[in-house]
Formats: sequence, C-alpha cells, structure tokens
Amino acid sequence: MHDFPSVTIYGPRQCGKTTTARSLFPDFSYANLEDINVRRLATDDPEGFFARFPEPVIIDEIQRVPELLSTVQVRIDRTDKKGLYIFTGSQQVSLREAVSQSLAGRTSILNMLPLSLKELSMSGIRLSRDVQLLAGNMPYMFANDGIAPSEYYRNYIETYLERDIAMQNQVHDMRAFEKLLHLLASRIGQLVNESSLAADAGISVKTLKGWLSILESTHIIYMLKPWCSSRTGQEVKTPKIYFCDTGIASYLLGIETPEQMNRDPLMGQVFENLIVMEALKAEYDSNIIDGLYFFRNSNGVEVDIIHKRPEGMNLFEVKSSMSISRDFLKGIDFYKRKYGAASGTIIYAGEDCPEYLGYGFRNFHDAYDLFTPKREKFRLNL
Repeated sequence: MHDFPSVTIYGPRQCGKTTTARSLFPDFSYANLEDINVRRLATDDPEGFFARFPEPVIIDEIQRVPELLSTVQVRIDRTDKKGLYIFTGSQQVSLREAVSQSLAGRTSILNMLPLSLKELSMSGIRLSRDVQLLAGNMPYMFANDGIAPSEYYRNYIETYLERDIAMQNQVHDMRAFEKLLHLLASRIGQLVNESSLAADAGISVKTLKGWLSILESTHIIYMLKPWCSSRTGQEVKTPKIYFCDTGIASYLLGIETPEQMNRDPLMGQVFENLIVMEALKAEYDSNIIDGLYFFRNSNGVEVDIIHKRPEGMNLFEVKSSMSISRDFLKGIDFYKRKYGAASGTIIYAGEDCPEYLGYGFRNFHDAYDLFTPKREKFRLNL
C-alpha cells in the first residue's frame, strides 16, 4: 500500500472486497458509487466529489464511473504521497480498460475471490464435503445463520443478471444467456466445446465467445488453461470450465441439500471445482500469475492440476472419494515418466495419509496450503 498511490481490488460481487478494505483502513473516507447520488456527484463534479470524500479514500465499484479515474490521475500526479486511493470493482473488463488508460504505473493490482477453506478453518468453520460444496465460500453465507444456499445464490444470480449483465447492454437475449449459465454448470471440469455449447444455447459461436468473456470478466467462471509441451505435441490445447464459487454452480445444477449433492453424478466435478479455486486463491494471494494448468493428452490421460513452480512441476490429482485407490495415481505416474515433475499429491475427502506408493494423500481442507509457497503471504496484506 505504501509503494503506490493507489490499490485496485478486482473480484466478484459480495466476496468481501469492501469489508476487507474498510476493516484494514478504518480512517479512510468511503464512497460507494452504487449510490445514485454519489455516482451523480462523481460524474458531474469530480472535484466536488473529492471535497466530500477527501483522500485517503476507498471508492467502491469504480467501474460505475470509470471517467473518475482521469481526475484521479491528475490528482496523483500533483503529489508524491502514496496510499491515497483504494478502488474496488466487480466488472473486470471495463475496470481494467479504465485503469490501464489512466492509472498505468500508479496502482497496485490485487485479485480477490471468496473465502478460502483456510480462512474458514481459521474462523473455526470446517464443513463436511457435501455441505461445503453446497454452501460455497461467499462470506455472506457464513455471516448470516439460517439462510439456505439455494435462496442466497438464487438472489445472487438474479442480481448479477439484472445489474452486471443487463446494465452492460452487451447481451441482447437474457434467456439464452441464463440458459448458457446452466449449460456451463452441467459441464464443470470439462473441456470447452464451443460448437456444442453454442448449439445447445441456441446462439452463434461468435456470440458464445463474447458471453464467455463476459462471464470471466465478471468473475462467474474461470478457465483453467492446458499445459502443453510444444505446439505440435499431443496434449489437449482447450481450456476447462470452472465456476468461481461452488455455491453458484450447485444452485445452477438445482442441488439444494447435502443429500442431493452426495448422490449427484456431478458431485466429483463440483469437488474438483472447489480445489481448483483453492489453488487459484493461493496463487492470487502469493502474487503468482499463470502458474496453474491441467494436463490431458489425446489418449485421455489426465492430471487435474499442474502447479508450475521454480523448482519444477507439482502435480495434483483431485478425488471426491474418502478412500484411497491405486487408480488415482495413473495420470501423475504417466506425466512423471514422460515429462518429470517435482512432486505428486492426491487431494481427496479422506484423512491425511503421509505416503502411499510414493505419493501423499491430503484432506481437501488443506488444499490452500498445498499451493502456497513457503514464503506465504496472507490475503490482502497491504
């Protein structure tokens, strides 16, 4: 925070951006651009806006008035002071464009996702597999006892469609867009087949690509990239689809109880989704970019997660089972024989098993630490 004039926090709605910023910096002024009166002031009278909300200031949902950043640029360039502004935003595309134009070299970027399993554990919350998958990781779910996950995530998606999507005016068929959301949930952990998805959603491939970009930029989905040894290798070069929170995915799949989750045929993919997002949270928190991949070749041999580190590739297989099977090791064994790797670990729903046939088996609650470098940085340590 002391190295740059400003900090920009990207992340999905309700993941805790504002709460975190305000709790860490209680003495900052606070302006919420979702408030129509505050937004009008920022739009019509930027200097009057900063008279009302003097620096240092937290400005929430800055993408609502991106032109305000031009004024911020001028104000930053007038002084040598650091730590003047904290911006938050949930629409990454429009915000990134505005930031790159006005604040290049003047802001530090932080990516934030919903709570990690480690953060929940540190708060005394350690849920069973099926309850965790259903509840997801949004802070609101754990701050409000009694709310049903299906109720919360239904409202979340409705608000998302009405605010983030309808207001962008980039989607002209909301029914087809909502249908695509449900289709993507049914294909968690699968390769993105654009032709098939477009046909099932009743849209063109060009439209599909645009909508997938919107879903990524608004932090609903995440595309895990494939690892390739070369451009001409036999490895699959198509990304996999995941959701940024398993609670959203569970709602879209129509799963409302842990019992339903336990017997749902997609439970294994939802569990894999949970671990992929834990890995991504650890990446963000450690300020590592592009360190996560999966591996799959033309014969269907697969490694769920590859963590690229300076010491080599760390391989992870994700299984929702509570018991150990030798079959879990096939993909990792193949990859290590052909390409080499630093380590191999199976993350599953059972108890820790220090070593079995040369591999460690770790409980899913420890997933965050498995992807965190030894020089661990806690989340949003500004």
